[in-house]
Amino acid sequence: MSIQESLTQHVKQAVKSIYNAELEAVEFQSTRKEFEGDITVVVFPMLRVVKGNPVQIGEAIGAYLLKEVEAVTGYNVVKGFLNIVIADTYYQNWFNSIKSDDTFGYVTPSEDDKAIMVEYSSPNTNKPLHLGHIRNNLLGYSVAEILKASGKNVYKTQIINDRGIHICKSMLAWKRFGDGETPESTGLKGDKLVGNYYVKFDQEYKKEIEALKAEGLSEDDAKKQAPILLAAQDMLLKWEAGDEDVVSLWKTMNQWVYDGFEVSYKNLGVDFDCYYYESDTYLLGKEFVAEGLKTGVFFKKEDGSVWCDLTDEGLDEKIVLRSDGTAVYMTQDIGTAIQRIKDYPNVGGLVYTVGNEQDYHFKVLFLILQKLGFEWSKNLFHLSYGMVDLPSGKMKSREGTVVDADDLISEMAETAGEISEDLGKLDGYSQDEKNILYSTIGLGALKYYILKVDPKKRILFDPKESIDFQGNTGPFIQYTYARIQSIIRKADFDYTVETPKIELHEKEKSLLKQLQLFPETIQLAAVQYSPAIIANYTYDLVKEFNSFYQNVSILGADDLNEKIFRVQLAQAVSTTIKNAFSLLGIQVPERM
Repeated sequence: MSIQESLTQHVKQAVKSIYNAELEAVEFQSTRKEFEGDITVVVFPMLRVVKGNPVQIGEAIGAYLLKEVEAVTGYNVVKGFLNIVIADTYYQNWFNSIKSDDTFGYVTPSEDDKAIMVEYSSPNTNKPLHLGHIRNNLLGYSVAEILKASGKNVYKTQIINDRGIHICKSMLAWKRFGDGETPESTGLKGDKLVGNYYVKFDQEYKKEIEALKAEGLSEDDAKKQAPILLAAQDMLLKWEAGDEDVVSLWKTMNQWVYDGFEVSYKNLGVDFDCYYYESDTYLLGKEFVAEGLKTGVFFKKEDGSVWCDLTDEGLDEKIVLRSDGTAVYMTQDIGTAIQRIKDYPNVGGLVYTVGNEQDYHFKVLFLILQKLGFEWSKNLFHLSYGMVDLPSGKMKSREGTVVDADDLISEMAETAGEISEDLGKLDGYSQDEKNILYSTIGLGALKYYILKVDPKKRILFDPKESIDFQGNTGPFIQYTYARIQSIIRKADFDYTVETPKIELHEKEKSLLKQLQLFPETIQLAAVQYSPAIIANYTYDLVKEFNSFYQNVSILGADDLNEKIFRVQLAQAVSTTIKNAFSLLGIQVPERM
């Protein structure tokens, strides 16, 4: 139990005993450096239930705590703030209870608890993963890991968008211009090869538009009547009708992409427990559209298209089936959600990691599922995140101006290598060891730079800025972890004995306070679906450790008991850094 949790109970008891009043919550903050104390109780919010002078109320509560709570050794009141002094023995006893716990802060989930399914990645099979997918994958994977650490059962999943007009565009372009080339014949990853033909389609489409405009058609008519687009639309109809040749080509090209994706996921360090495919789930969606038509959830327009009227909810009418009977994204998403609960009946909620340009889509999806009568639809959450920009501007897949995920990962490792070599930190490393380290630093820099930002905010990503051994960066935190490992390796005494009681230095106490916050930080990050909370906690922990390291001698202390305690404290900090970074999907090097 943290000091906040313990004091909350005692402060509530004090108010009950002194004023016969019930406090719903107790507000704490860090004690300002100019005042004595380890933690501060804010008295002002209590005035809603306790009438009186805030200074007098603080004095009365402080006196009660000093008398009744063994861990409290002093207090002072400044205006409406009660500053409490906590005994060194409290922190040392607490430290003894967690110092050997390699999973400190984590909560083991109960098998009986409802699970949460987290969806992320969810790519289209017409192009490789790019920088935008990287933020999606890192965010979804980290949120899943944080939820697990907070005590939830979690399934990681994705929906692969493997059908639709965009897929047919790549297929048609390959059929017309590919001359039978394959990933094997070109040496290209399959997703990159297919992505090239998506770009090729767009190039040919634009040529045809210009030609039609030269013949006198308006731009809108030219866009609709371009022969290559009409051919792609015809291919989609043939696919939905089960045309043997079209389906065979679709299977072949999709497998190229799946194989390429798996390489990218491995490079990025993310994984999944189950996969769903739009080509499967859209059919179930169509079944429930038909059911919804019977029950009045949906209605049919004169052209045969099917819609849901959400005007009473402040939205508009939303199409769920085209006039030709083909499915839209909404059809597929309805089917996917229903199929997931069928497959995993212990799932009580779904988290969709999708960019904020789809905010409206998910409002509509959740409302439709509620109208269809699914009780679990109340536990759906859209983890909406901002886009990732580069200094050069916005990316566009169809124009081939995206930052390829695999290329970026490689470039990050190369940049990490260049900076590390310049700093001269790698004496005695073999080339293989260097390459592994470069990858660890480069990928850690990329992940931390992206995850330290609140998911809702847009990011301007600068690769070189992210690889810095100073400041709020992944490499800075990784370097601190490696420094602690070096300290531990140099300890020439048995530091595994029972922690001796010593008089704590203020820097030791500050570090212990920061360590205490880790469990509640995990819970807060889980509630808010925000890896940024974990990232910035870890940076604060590292800052506290470095301040401790600069002001207190660890291995050079005169007293053996102080050495033992400080090495144990450093080790607990490094374990917490490692665990926190694992929640972000980041590795830490033993040497650096």
